[in-house]
Amino acid sequence: MPRVPAALSRRRNRNPDRPDRRRPLPLLGLAARPRPWLRALGLVTVVLTGAWLGLLVVGDVHAPVGPMDTTMALRPSLSGGTKINVSPLGALTLDSHVAPLRLDVDVDQLDPVRAQALVDHPERLSGLQREVTDDIGHGTLDLAVRSSVAVVTGATVLGLAVYRRPRRALAAGGLALALLAASGISAYATWNPRSVLEPRFSGLLSSAPSVVGNARSIVTEFDVYQKELARLVTNVTKLYDVASTLPAYQPDPSTIRVLHVSDIHLNPASWKIIESLVTQYKVHVIVDSGDTMDHGTAAENGFLDPVEDLGVPYVWVRGNHDSLATQRYLERKKNVHVLDEGRAETVAGVRFAGMGDPQFTPDRSRPTGGDAAEQLAGARLASALRDQRAQGTPVDIAVAHEPLAAQETDGTVPLVLCGHLHTEGTKILPLGTRLRREGSTGGSGLRAVEGKYPAPIEASILYLDRDTRRLQAWDEIGLGGLGRTTAEVSRHLVKK
Repeated sequence: MPRVPAALSRRRNRNPDRPDRRRPLPLLGLAARPRPWLRALGLVTVVLTGAWLGLLVVGDVHAPVGPMDTTMALRPSLSGGTKINVSPLGALTLDSHVAPLRLDVDVDQLDPVRAQALVDHPERLSGLQREVTDDIGHGTLDLAVRSSVAVVTGATVLGLAVYRRPRRALAAGGLALALLAASGISAYATWNPRSVLEPRFSGLLSSAPSVVGNARSIVTEFDVYQKELARLVTNVTKLYDVASTLPAYQPDPSTIRVLHVSDIHLNPASWKIIESLVTQYKVHVIVDSGDTMDHGTAAENGFLDPVEDLGVPYVWVRGNHDSLATQRYLERKKNVHVLDEGRAETVAGVRFAGMGDPQFTPDRSRPTGGDAAEQLAGARLASALRDQRAQGTPVDIAVAHEPLAAQETDGTVPLVLCGHLHTEGTKILPLGTRLRREGSTGGSGLRAVEGKYPAPIEASILYLDRDTRRLQAWDEIGLGGLGRTTAEVSRHLVKK
């Protein structure tokens, strides 16, 4: 009888009920080999996590920009854009591009040697913008190279730690580089050179005019991104070139600045905010589109007394919470211009006309006229505007409280201002009139505590061309409501 090999004999004698460990069961085989989409999801997770860690750890670039030392970095973002941190004053946000990466620029400090060189040789200021543009170009190139190395290294190292296979790790690094390149292509394709003209500033309100810049000079003097960015950095340099106080904002003499407020609703803090805005922005005239009061009673009239101390003309129209007694009280105030029934006045070089709200809603003894009354009042205002134009004295800005009334002026005036809804907004009406609606400069008054979050305090600075009195740009100013201390300024340009 032939001899059976020992190995074969052991295999035959194995307990038939005991599974062979070298032959995995079908279910165990399925668990060991995940589905393709799960493997792909795992690889993408490793690539994104590794790339983010690489950018976070070694992706920063320290670059001199003019007299300043800055740190540039790319950070993951759902919306892209550029954020310029000017510590401790605040930050500027630019909608510069759409990509899953945001460019962060931190202004670290002002180099005393380079700054002193500019002071000693002021002739170098003429070439500062070109110097800043070149510095930014070099910094961006260094950032691109360093970011590429960072994402590839981070994804490769993490891939090696997770998969323990060099081929998989290299695949993760290559995919990370491809994603970075795709993000760069997306940023290039969506690059918006006008984004510097419309920055959003968050931080100390008193520094906003200097950081954001002057609307007139930005519109007329620069038309390409490099020059605008140089101007922006120059303004930041001015902020850092003082030791104890912020630099004075130098207003452009050819720009008329109008402060638009509305719906103060007896908030006493509003007067201090308005006074601060008048000082910081060198405002020429204030326009109040109504609802300054809450109930319109004679007992409330003393609330209006600070209007005389603001230092600039105050143009006012009646809102649905302002009574005729309120209107008569304001008419006796010096430097206050009350507009009603289409009456027009020229104030600070701008011709205004307005219509008081036809309804006084706190008076429950009389039924209100509703939307029909508002539209009728707007039609009367539009008729007065057409008469002014026929007489050769066209109105530059019309003012009403209710948006329904304001809409009736379409085609009779370039710009109409209103309020009432406690939310800001801008739209072009069908016949070309721009309607600008202001939020509540009083943070909705006592209504601020009715919602889950306090209502914001909102106002706007309108920049008008002195020759044409046409709107060039406006700054939306938002302050945190009751108990909050945030501030944001957002620049908008009139599209031509």
